[in-house]
Amino acid sequence: MTTASGSTVRWASHEGARYWTSAPVGVRAHAFQASLPGYQQTPLVELPDLAAELGVATVFVKDESNRLGLPAFKILGASWAMNWALSERSGFDAPATSLTELRERSGQVTLVTATDGNHGRAVARMAALLGLAARIYVPAGTTKETVDAITSEGADVVQTDLIYDEVVWAAATSTAGHPDDLLIQDTAWRGYEQVPGWIVEGYGTLFHEICVQVGKRATHLVAVPTGVGSLLQAALQHYRDSALDQRPALLAVEPITAACVTASLAAGMPISIDTSEPTIMAGLNCGSVSTIAWPAIRDGLDASVTVTDEQARVAMHRLNELEVPAGPCGGASLAGVREALSDSGRRALLSITADSALVLISTDGSVADHLV
Repeated sequence: MTTASGSTVRWASHEGARYWTSAPVGVRAHAFQASLPGYQQTPLVELPDLAAELGVATVFVKDESNRLGLPAFKILGASWAMNWALSERSGFDAPATSLTELRERSGQVTLVTATDGNHGRAVARMAALLGLAARIYVPAGTTKETVDAITSEGADVVQTDLIYDEVVWAAATSTAGHPDDLLIQDTAWRGYEQVPGWIVEGYGTLFHEICVQVGKRATHLVAVPTGVGSLLQAALQHYRDSALDQRPALLAVEPITAACVTASLAAGMPISIDTSEPTIMAGLNCGSVSTIAWPAIRDGLDASVTVTDEQARVAMHRLNELEVPAGPCGGASLAGVREALSDSGRRALLSITADSALVLISTDGSVADHLV
């Protein structure tokens, strides 16, 4: 792993990425997730005005602003990983089929994680549903609103003066010697890969929903806001399934200050980035690519692009004007597509024409103090 103090790389691409295929991943998580209170598929919104602005035929936005009562998609991964982890801990060789069954399996444990916000709140929500304790570590600069949202779920929040990568390590090491602690982290490193793998499986439900919602209509590009790469890995495994006839271009979008995927794709090897500079895209402020995501990113990702806070803010406002309640990370998806398609060479590499259909993943809901 190479470490960099920052990244000046704004764009990286892999011309042969669509030829890479993934083994089928299925949708095992969906039945369990459907047992959670308030489950329904999130909207896939068609925006003709945005299509005209981008010079394409169709733009869909997958709106994750209200996923199971939370303002982000993260509970899809947290719920499935916790199901597997708690089931295995209790001696079962398969996950529970419902929340009720999982409650019966769950012993008295404390769920532990590090977060920029939404993953931690998702873990805290699941802990509350299961009657378990949760301890959530947050990095320096985490807003009071974010901390209050996590504590509102009944979790204990540990505030630190660390950057995201460091706070992940702090959460992980805090469980050493504490057999009643269970780490549920959404990034992988050597020796800790099973739980993040289950999280990726849980995220697969989002892309399965899109497939159902789009139906037989073609999709030519999918834009994914990217932190450590777990949601991106889920997208790659879904759209590079060897059983699919059509494989759209996949575009990762990152903050320019936390471009670990873009830098790594450009270098052909994992690059870690110093993320001490804050960004309104807090959920994407991650400095290292998940180890289990990297092989799929290296081989199957068409391109990665970086955006500034101002680009994300403008895009977020535009989505809000079009009645999609996107937050800064959701805005990043549109900002990245605007940046990528502004260049004719990049547009050609992604095979985007006036007849193309795009899907933008809006991963979070709008937050009042971001709307400035």
